[in-house]
Amino acid sequence: MADIFRFKCFDVDQAGCAMKVNTDAALLGALTEGRHASKILDIGTGTGVVALMLAQRFPDTHVDGVEIDPLAAATAELNFRNSPFDKRLSLTCSSFQDYLRQSAGKTYDLIVSNPPFFLDSLKNADSKKQTARHADATFFSELLELSFLHLSPKGQICLILPLSTSALVEAEAKRIGLFLQSEIAILSFPSSTPHRKIITLGTPETAVRSEELAIYKAEKQYSDQYRELLKNFLTIF
Repeated sequence: MADIFRFKCFDVDQAGCAMKVNTDAALLGALTEGRHASKILDIGTGTGVVALMLAQRFPDTHVDGVEIDPLAAATAELNFRNSPFDKRLSLTCSSFQDYLRQSAGKTYDLIVSNPPFFLDSLKNADSKKQTARHADATFFSELLELSFLHLSPKGQICLILPLSTSALVEAEAKRIGLFLQSEIAILSFPSSTPHRKIITLGTPETAVRSEELAIYKAEKQYSDQYRELLKNFLTIF
């Protein structure tokens, strides 16, 4: 049976992908700052949805996706080829560690990721979901250290993370010379405690720009801010 998520400008085939199109990916794709980026890397691209959203938002960019799972990588490649942005999208099936270590001299203006983020938790029995959802502290150290080596002079790294993981990632980033430049707290409702943060890391150290975004204004009612953010992407708006 087909498993297609239809956006306004492209479709995302999700067949065989452990991580389906979800709110985290949509928020990262819609909120990441990249208007001055000519080269973007999407680490752990999965279905390719974040890369596709960035290609739609920024028509002068080229987006590389890297994905370790062969089936997900093949699906993302298909989604890229079937999109209106296929000439500005490319896919490599590899771990990000191998990809970046083998890309000496290659730099990016923006590196994004909706990474595995369940640290020190019970592993999922499904191996594909385990790869997609779980990581350890070494994963984030390697992600930051290798990405830092491939940033252009004003390049940035943008991640969406749970708050507890974000605190650890921000501390690790500072250790290697990357600083928190902006943060967007994601809340279910205006009165809720934030459950995710979109963080932007880069150099130099600057005053941190902080914002909030509530997904809903009431039960089953999307907020005006969320609707406005995703009106060019989701068919429900």
